[in-house]
Amino acid sequence: MKKLFLAAAVLAAGTTTAMAGGKHHHHKHAYGTYTISNVTIVVSCYRGPWREVIWDRPNAVFYDSLVNAGYAPATAHAVAERICRDDKLVGNMENMIEEIKRVIRQAPRS
Repeated sequence: MKKLFLAAAVLAAGTTTAMAGGKHHHHKHAYGTYTISNVTIVVSCYRGPWREVIWDRPNAVFYDSLVNAGYAPATAHAVAERICRDDKLVGNMENMIEEIKRVIRQAPRS
């Protein structure tokens, strides 16, 4: 078990070192905005280095903007996760914005 943790630590350290050396260009961050009721929803997702949805997750600014727009924290989290983890939206911010518009129309605010 110790060897497994040691191997994971070495792998993580190597990844961190490679990223620090300027090789982090494979990582993507999706970012776009949509304004509703004078509140700007910042659609911001961390995208991992692959096209597949593996590491993808909403950035805090996305979650916070949904809460600021009147969504309960649990609903904001669910909406942001839904958008950022949809494999059909990876690499297509225009479709992400259209999807957040659709979800907002259907998801009641608290």
